[in-house]
Amino acid sequence: MKTFFLTAFIFCSPFWFSQEVENKGVLGDYDGNGTKEYAYSKVSDCSDECDGKCETTIYFSDKKIKPFIISPAQNGTLYNLKDLNNDGKDEIGFYPNWCTSCWHAFYVYTLNKNAWKPLVKPISTHCSQWEDDKFPIKKDPKKKGNVIITSSEWKDDDIKIVSKSIKIN
Repeated sequence: MKTFFLTAFIFCSPFWFSQEVENKGVLGDYDGNGTKEYAYSKVSDCSDECDGKCETTIYFSDKKIKPFIISPAQNGTLYNLKDLNNDGKDEIGFYPNWCTSCWHAFYVYTLNKNAWKPLVKPISTHCSQWEDDKFPIKKDPKKKGNVIITSSEWKDDDIKIVSKSIKIN
């Protein structure tokens, strides 16, 4: 019986590790080579009160894809945004955690040759936008080469959620 459990543990261990990576990362084809990679984040030098540098680095399971840093950020949430600009590569979104306020920028990056570049300017969002399931960016189904940006703005003494289509190519 011991041998059975030991064999099962040794055989299944790699699968448990894969599952752990899958739960912590976001799968996508970020370099457009047809192979899926995991993107994952790690925060450095940031206390629970957001003291310190508070830099979050986005890493990739394929070490040929260069990591990039978002600062300030106390870690955050990664999103595979699929191929927004029709270049054959998935774009990546990042919503940072922070210690104060409900206002956070949503960042959208695309891999251009060997460097990560913003696809659009950081999108201003408020937690009420997220609570209303108004995601900050998506392809515009009516206009080829455009995305719909949904952001939060302070207008008329209230938070307004506004959407507009912008050209990205």
